[in-house]
Amino acid sequence: MNSPEINSPAPVIQVVGLTKNYGNFTAVHGIDFEVYPGEIFGLIGPDGAGKTTTFHILGGVMEASGGAIDILGKPPRNARLSLGYLTQQFSLYLDLSIDENLTYSAGLHQVPELEFNQRRSKYLQLMGLNSIGDRLAGQLSGGMKQKLALCCALVSQPQILLLDEPTTGVDPVSRREFWDVLAALADEGMTIVVATPYLDEAERCNRIALMYEGKISEIGTLKQLRSNLGLQRLELRTKELVETEKILLAAAQDKTSGIADVQTFGDRIDVLVRDATRDSVKVREILNKQHLTITSLETSDVTLENVFVTRLRQQGSEPAFIEFPRLKPGRSASVGASDVAIGARNLRKVFGSFQAVKNVDLEIRYGEIYGLLGANGAGKTTTIKILCGLLEASSGEMLLGGRSQNLRDASIRQRIGYMSQKFTLYDDLSVVENLEFYCGVYGVPQKIRRTKIDWVLETCGLTGQEKMLTGKLPGGWKQRVAFGASVMHEPEILFLDEPTSGVDPLARRQFWRLINDFARQGTAVLVTTHYLEEAEQCNRMGFMVAGEVVLQGSPSEVKASQPGQLIELKVDRTQQASNLLKHHLEVWRVSIFGDRLHVVLDDPDHDLPSVVDILAQSKIQTYSTRPIPFSLEDVFISVVQRTESGTSHSAT
Repeated sequence: MNSPEINSPAPVIQVVGLTKNYGNFTAVHGIDFEVYPGEIFGLIGPDGAGKTTTFHILGGVMEASGGAIDILGKPPRNARLSLGYLTQQFSLYLDLSIDENLTYSAGLHQVPELEFNQRRSKYLQLMGLNSIGDRLAGQLSGGMKQKLALCCALVSQPQILLLDEPTTGVDPVSRREFWDVLAALADEGMTIVVATPYLDEAERCNRIALMYEGKISEIGTLKQLRSNLGLQRLELRTKELVETEKILLAAAQDKTSGIADVQTFGDRIDVLVRDATRDSVKVREILNKQHLTITSLETSDVTLENVFVTRLRQQGSEPAFIEFPRLKPGRSASVGASDVAIGARNLRKVFGSFQAVKNVDLEIRYGEIYGLLGANGAGKTTTIKILCGLLEASSGEMLLGGRSQNLRDASIRQRIGYMSQKFTLYDDLSVVENLEFYCGVYGVPQKIRRTKIDWVLETCGLTGQEKMLTGKLPGGWKQRVAFGASVMHEPEILFLDEPTSGVDPLARRQFWRLINDFARQGTAVLVTTHYLEEAEQCNRMGFMVAGEVVLQGSPSEVKASQPGQLIELKVDRTQQASNLLKHHLEVWRVSIFGDRLHVVLDDPDHDLPSVVDILAQSKIQTYSTRPIPFSLEDVFISVVQRTESGTSHSAT
C-alpha cells in the first residue's frame, strides 16, 4: 500500500497531543500521528522512547494524562473489542496447548463457535501451525510462540492490530514469514501498528515514525526518510580496516571533509557523506596521503539504521564510548594472534535418536569475530555449549585456548567469557549484586572489582541505579549488564549467544564497538545473532542448517557465492503480485518490502521477462525493475531454503 496522500480515507487512529506522566516523569510528550486503513505503521525508537506506553494507551490498557486519542471513532477503552494487541512479553499460557490458548482468547472476545473454528483453521494454516494444535505452548520455539500469540490476537478478527516488538528473538526465516503474513493481513484491510528493534524489517512498513524521549521527531515513508537525511552511503573495502577507520574518523572532525559518519563492519567500512561523487574523491585523497590502499569504493542506499542513528546523534543522545579498564596486556595482533583459539573437527551431538550437531568443522583465531548463524533449532546454542564445556560432545575433536584435553578445567574456564541466550542474571538480585557475584565466579581480584563494576554501570547508563532489582530492567538493559558481567575478567575467548536481542540500534552500535575493541586486543569472539545487519560486523561467518555448517566465509564472500540476482519490482498491486508469483516460483523467492517486491531469480536475463509477463496476464502493471545487492538476510534465507530443498549452492 502506498502512503496516504490525495483522496485518502479517514484515519482509523488519530492521536493529537498524547501525553503520559508518571508522577514528575513525562514518558510521552504531546505526540501527534494518524494511521490509515490497511496501513502498516512503524513506531521506531530506542529503549525508553515511550513506545510501549503509547501502545498501552492505544490498546485501552492505560489512560493518557492528556491529549485526544480516537480509535475507530471511539476512545481506546471503548474500541478494545475491535483491537488485537500483542504485547512485548509473551501473552500465552505455556502449560496450555495451541488449541487451548486459541479457545481461551476466543472466549475473552466472545467469538461465536462457528466463526472461531473457521478463523482457527485459517490462521493456524497461515502460520504453519495447523498440524500441531495439541502441542503445549511451552514446547514451541520462540518463532512459533510469536506466531501463536499473533493467532490469539487475530482470532477475534480485529480491525486494528497492535504489535509491540513481535519478532524479538525470532530467527530471520520466521521473521520474514511473519512479515509476509502482516502484508497479507494489511491487504485484506487490517490496520497494523508495529514497534520493532530490527530496522531492516521496519523498512517493510508503509510509513515510519521515529520516536525519542517521548517525542516523535519525524514521520514518513522509507524513501522520504532517506531523502530527508540528505546523506549517501559509501561502502569501502580495504585490507587495512583498523588504520583506515582511524584516519577517516579523524577526517570526519573536519566539517569540510564531507564525512558525516564512519562505521566499521567485518570486511568493510561504511562512510556516510553529503555528496557521493564529490566526497568519494576526497576519501580517496585522504587515504592516499596515508598510503592506505582501497580495494573498492561503491555507493549504496542509506539504510533506515543510518537514518535512525544520525537523527539520534543530532539530538545528542549517543552514549559516550567508555574504554574498558584493561589490566592484563592484550594479545598483540603481531604476536600469536593467528593461533587457533576455538577449533572443532567432526563435532557431533546426539540426544537420543536426534542428531542436533552433525560433523561440524570450525576454526576461529585470536582477534577474530566469527558469526554462527542459523534458524531456531539449527544447533547453534548446542554447538556453543559444547565448545565452552557446558555439554559433552557425542564425538569429534575440540581445541580451546590451545588445549584439546580437560576443557572443563578451572584454569581454562577463567580464560573464557560466556553470555547465554537466556539472561545470565538473577532477577531477584540487584544490578550490583549480580556484578559482584560474577566477579567472584570469574575470579576477579578483590582490589580491582570496583573498577570493573563501575565500568559496567557507566557503560550501561546505570550509575546511581545499581541497587535496582535486575528483574525490573527492560530486556535491552539486562542484555547490556549481562554482557558487562561476561567480560569483566578480560577473557581471551568470548562466547556471545544472541547478545543484542531486544537491544535498540544505538545501544547495539555501542555493543559492537566494545566487541570490536576486545577483538582488536586479541580476544577470539564467537557470536550468534538473528539480526543479520549486525552480522556484517563479523570477520567471518558460518551458516548452520539442521545441525550442519553449510557455508562459511566473510560477509562479502558469502554474498558473492549466491547464485542468481535479487530483483526489486515496483508494481501497481503489490500483494496480488506477491500471491501470484508465489504460485509460479518457490515461496521463499518472493517477499514484500513496503510498496516493492523483492524476487530472487537464478537466471534474471531469462526469468525476468517471464515474471513481468505473468504479472501482465493478470493485469498487474510493472512500473520498474532493477537489480539490487543481496543482503545477508537474503543470503541466509536462500541458503536455508536451498539446503532444505536439496538445491546445491556454492560454499567458500
